[in-house]
This record gives sequence, structure tokens and C-alpha cells, in this order.
Amino acid sequence: MTISLAKMDNIKTMNKLNISTGLKSHFLRLYQMAFADDNFDVLELKMLYNFAEERGLTKDQLNEILLNPSQESVIPESLDDKIEYLYDLALMIWADQVVTDDEINTLKKYCKKFEFLEENIDDICEFLLENAKEKISLSELLTKMQD
Repeated sequence: MTISLAKMDNIKTMNKLNISTGLKSHFLRLYQMAFADDNFDVLELKMLYNFAEERGLTKDQLNEILLNPSQESVIPESLDDKIEYLYDLALMIWADQVVTDDEINTLKKYCKKFEFLEENIDDICEFLLENAKEKISLSELLTKMQD
């Protein structure tokens, strides 16, 4: 069975359409975080692809997002989504086992973009980074937040 190039392009187009702008925005933020320290480590790249796989994206879909970034950026609306996305960023920071001021400042920038109060941002970042260092699961993190 052979598939024509036109049909392959249609399949690719359909795959692109199924990915929400919010998810695309999230992966572009993760990519930016990986570069925040001017050292895109192979461990950060692996983590980026693992995040994609966890969310049902193929390598090709992630590559498409990264190679053809959308001009439209979406901020998550729910608190759980905001925490999940920020926690992914904190995990990305720890991927190479080195935390730089540039990475922390980038995490703070996203906390602000996600509309957290300025006076809470340092504590939020510290909490996320401490737990990311320990690699606790997202569900454990959310439980800790409720305690």
C-alpha cells in the first residue's frame, strides 16, 4: 500500500490542526527555557521529547511546532494548567542539573505572564524548583499545594 505525497500532506495538516494553540505555546515556552542559559543540553532535548510523548505528540509534531512557531501565544486559564505548565518549566530547568539565574528569571517571567501576583512569584518559583529537583510527580505537587 502506497500513500501519495498529497495524502501525506493532508495527514500532516490534520495532525497540526489537532494540536491546540495552548499546547503549542507550552512547547515553545519549554524550548525557550531550554535555551535560557545559552546551553541547550541533550538532557533538555530528551525531556522536551518526553513531555511531547506524555501529551500524545509525535516527534514530527513537536518538530513542526518548534520549526514553525505560531505568532499566537495562549496563557493557560485554569490554576491547575498554570501550575502544570510552570512545573514543566521547572523540571526543564533541572534537566541538566544546573540552575542558572537566567533560568530562574525566565520562570519568574512566566509566572508573571500567567498572572500570579508579583508578591507570590518568588515563593512559587522556589516551591516549583525545590519539587522539580526531587522530581516529584505533578499529582504529588498539586496535593502538596493543597496542604
